[in-house]
Amino acid sequence: MKAFFRSWTVEFEYSPMAEHVQDKLITWAQRGRTVLGLVAAVWLVVAYPLSSGGEEFVLGKLVELALACGVLAVGSLIGITVFLVASTPGRRRDFAERLRRPLSAALLLVSGPLVMWLSFTTLKGELISGGDLKDFFSAITGPGFISSALAFLVLAVGWIAAVIVLICSVPYTLVSCYACVFTCLRVADVHQLLPALLSPLLVWSLFAFQVFNGPDIAAPPEVLYTFMLGGPLSVTALSVWEVRRLRSHHGITLRSALGR
Repeated sequence: MKAFFRSWTVEFEYSPMAEHVQDKLITWAQRGRTVLGLVAAVWLVVAYPLSSGGEEFVLGKLVELALACGVLAVGSLIGITVFLVASTPGRRRDFAERLRRPLSAALLLVSGPLVMWLSFTTLKGELISGGDLKDFFSAITGPGFISSALAFLVLAVGWIAAVIVLICSVPYTLVSCYACVFTCLRVADVHQLLPALLSPLLVWSLFAFQVFNGPDIAAPPEVLYTFMLGGPLSVTALSVWEVRRLRSHHGITLRSALGR
């Protein structure tokens, strides 16, 4: 715990215990897989009609994004907890110092929906009500026109601010969600093996959701299920290859990660 709190107050450098290598081949393979996945998704949407309306399609993708964030949050919590519990005391302190960035990413992920909820609650009048403001100013200035005018002014300013914050919070939430999914909630800052271990869990969870929810694109079954299975299979194969390459070329294994 001391190492964790110290990481928020002082800067630290990566110690030799928590090895982190820069493998260009792994980086290019990950980028290539992402680009191919985006190209395939765009081609599928352009080549075949939507099985439902555009609004339902967009809503479904937003639900998938929210599900991805939830799966990553739960998976990251479990993975980091296992690393902390199963590692040696020295390694545990080293991991604790690296919890700052994953927790910062989690706070970034939560802040968007929280701000949206606060803004929406304000606009509904549940957070700031005219009657409460009028009573407040009446207690200070006395009943009459001044207290009513002050209550109306504060309420109007609060509504305008809530509208501006709500409009800005929507793109902020989307960008932060995509950033957290793309970086796997920064769990690589704890250890480089964690993203490779969590990525298959994420893609297979999304695959199960798509199968349960039904296809978004009215494509032939052979095309549709090839596309749906292509993502999880390619990510899983890439994760297995990454783990093997880290072990064979850099000596990074799960046993060494835990200090065993």
